[in-house]
Amino acid sequence: MTDLQPHNLKVALVHPQIAPNTGNIARLCVATGTELHLVRPMGFVLDDKEIRRSAMDYWPRLRLRVHDDLTAFLSHVGDRRMWMFSTKGTRPHWRADFHDGDWLVFGSETHGLPSSLLDRDPMRVVRIPQAPGERCLNLSTAAGIGLYEALRDRRKSESRNQKPESNPNDE
Repeated sequence: MTDLQPHNLKVALVHPQIAPNTGNIARLCVATGTELHLVRPMGFVLDDKEIRRSAMDYWPRLRLRVHDDLTAFLSHVGDRRMWMFSTKGTRPHWRADFHDGDWLVFGSETHGLPSSLLDRDPMRVVRIPQAPGERCLNLSTAAGIGLYEALRDRRKSESRNQKPESNPNDE
């Protein structure tokens, strides 16, 4: 099967700074049926032509929610699981156990995620492995890697939990 099944994963960008990155992530979210949450302050306004150009004609189909600040965002998330992607993480993202309904949280291009957020649950801070000495991946690339890994992991765990269908010819 090559079509994605419906899911409840969510992507959040905390203080994104570069409109084209956010536009690319918006397009990713539409293509995967994923909600996108943006946390202010941002380094651009949503009317920016750069964000619209990156998202192309996907923007009208985007399920988007904008939060005024980190406090409002965390209040919205509540006690649901967040996987925080950071170069400060020591656990590779492919060792995370993603579940439907999890949040994939990414920081700004210039500062990453705030320490106050990373300190909330250090076991949920993950890093996308890369060559030694390299600084970081582009935000939209990291979001794509993280989201597709979560979708793959979720599908794998669902197939493990399904009971095999009985075959009438087996009787």
